[in-house]
Amino acid sequence: MVRLLEKRKKTVSVLTIFAIATFSLHLFILLLFLFQGITIRQLSLRKPPNFVQLIDGKKVDEIDDLKRDPEAIRQFINKTMIAMFKWSGTLPPQKIEEVANPKADLGILVRTPQGGSQKISTTSWIASFALSEDFRKGFLSTIAEITPPEVFSENPKQGMTSELVIKRIYPPKEIAPGQWRVGMVADLVQKNRGDDRRVITPFNKDFLVRATDYFPNPQMESSTDLQKAIYSVRADRLEIYEIRDLCLLDNYSNLNEAQLKECKIQQRTDNFIR
Repeated sequence: MVRLLEKRKKTVSVLTIFAIATFSLHLFILLLFLFQGITIRQLSLRKPPNFVQLIDGKKVDEIDDLKRDPEAIRQFINKTMIAMFKWSGTLPPQKIEEVANPKADLGILVRTPQGGSQKISTTSWIASFALSEDFRKGFLSTIAEITPPEVFSENPKQGMTSELVIKRIYPPKEIAPGQWRVGMVADLVQKNRGDDRRVITPFNKDFLVRATDYFPNPQMESSTDLQKAIYSVRADRLEIYEIRDLCLLDNYSNLNEAQLKECKIQQRTDNFIR
């Protein structure tokens, strides 16, 4: 009788240990799945790695996400501003046959500072996506205000064109991590298509640029040409968030305290748009 009780106690002890071990194993597997789920979510939310931007568009060694190549910043300013002020009255060709016979640009209506509406070129509207969202609306209003209605005229004698002739873009100066100040000296040339008469306006500006994220178009194959153009503008991972008048004193750099003060006063009182 005593042996039977001892045998029963031994059996119960083994079953208890087995149950505890099985429960512990299941708990470990549950924690492992939970850890994997958290890791996968963190990977899905992680920003894509940034690479050195070379002039030819190639990318090499991974670097800080806020770093940008100085020449890439200058080219970003160059192509953005040229597109912004290219008012030809026609749309950029999308097919070979449109090179010789381009489509007319009907323009896009934008609200002006006075409360009315006025057309801007489609090229300007697309290029404006290189601006920060809070800055873009006010900038487009100013562009609409200075865009001549003759740009969209079908009469060749009354039509006008415009282009920005860039003379110099200064090397970017870093003002904060991922933020740069870039000066540009240029002329805005407006030409009458009938008599080739020109009006040249100096356009010397300071651009404040910052690094930004970029997410590729998830539906590239089904996107329209306009949507593809907008995504290509944002692919530079840069945006302009402020434009000021450029101070040309002492070759843009090495300004003394009095000259810097004069520049700041000029920028506050005579800005293009802020």
